[in-house]
Amino acid sequence: MARVKRGVTTHARHKKILDLAKGYRGRNSKVFRVAIEKVEKGLQYAYRDRRNKKRSFRALWIQRINAGVREHGMTYSRFMDGLNKAGIELDRKVLSDLATREPEAFASLVKQAQAAL
Repeated sequence: MARVKRGVTTHARHKKILDLAKGYRGRNSKVFRVAIEKVEKGLQYAYRDRRNKKRSFRALWIQRINAGVREHGMTYSRFMDGLNKAGIELDRKVLSDLATREPEAFASLVKQAQAAL
């Protein structure tokens, strides 16, 4: 049986990993054995943080809404309760954007929430 030379396959596999490790510091982007570990760990972080990002943004939106609502003498939970009772269905992302960029429109929402309570 003929001898199989595997240099092409190995080179392709190494190149794939080293391309993913581009931008890492020092040996982490140059040495294959080290790069494998760093790339695998990086992919784990990416997987985990795609889920954590959703939590962080929701928390940020709630903080912004709370800050905007407290300027009008109300709390976040009372405001959300008032919006639900008023039948206004806006998600937290839109509400936080209104609170930061369009305070007049947000103030009218707060008044509607207070009226519903």
